[in-house]
Amino acid sequence: MANQAHSAFYSQEPIKKTYIMDTQSEKQKETILSLLSKKSVMKQDVYSNTISVFNQLKDIMKERAEDLSDEILKVDKRINIFYKDISLQSSQLKVAGDILDFQMHSNVFDFDRSNPMYKMAYVRNNDLNSYCGIISVYNFLADSYKYNRLNDLGYLVARIFINRENHFFVETKTQIGYKYHNFSAAPITKEVLTDIVNELIIYSIKFDLYTPPYDSVRQVTVYEMQEKSSSAALRTGKRLGYGGGQDAARGFDDEAHL
Repeated sequence: MANQAHSAFYSQEPIKKTYIMDTQSEKQKETILSLLSKKSVMKQDVYSNTISVFNQLKDIMKERAEDLSDEILKVDKRINIFYKDISLQSSQLKVAGDILDFQMHSNVFDFDRSNPMYKMAYVRNNDLNSYCGIISVYNFLADSYKYNRLNDLGYLVARIFINRENHFFVETKTQIGYKYHNFSAAPITKEVLTDIVNELIIYSIKFDLYTPPYDSVRQVTVYEMQEKSSSAALRTGKRLGYGGGQDAARGFDDEAHL
């Protein structure tokens, strides 16, 4: 009898372990499905909204290019304005000597908890509202592309953030920064996007090319001189030689308030 009881006790151990493991696995499955139904679905919503906004921006840029080109050709036929659709997530607007390069990131981003946005009731009430898609806008010299100057510098002039509810804010040092620096109370509209595009065009035209400080360009290599004919080796940028210090930041900020 003692041997039978001993055997029965040990025969129950695998059953208990299997039951515990099955229960744990079910809980893990529930957690995974919960995360997928909340976070993953939310990220798909954010991505869809960002694509939709980017497509609206493409339409607006095309309209702006056609309208401005028709008007400026009456003034001077040398001024070129045109829109170029590069890909699903990339497009350009050339305005005279400048290019505004719009790039949509394919991923969805959250913010560090120290970010001021977490003080907003809109985000505190539902932290899923903080997740955003990003559309970045860069300003390049048109000649950088025309002459294939691969070392030329461009400048990030704005980042547009769009969340799952199609609310947005803009991170920028341009004049539109004060209007759109917090999450909007309503979904983004074509009128708002048109305002953003117009302000970025104005900014890029006013953001002039500075002559680099003499000491920053007084040395040049033989390679750079030999390659000069291809325009690829010598770097050009609107603030070339002013980078890295407080003076550089101040120079960029001054342009932002033109």
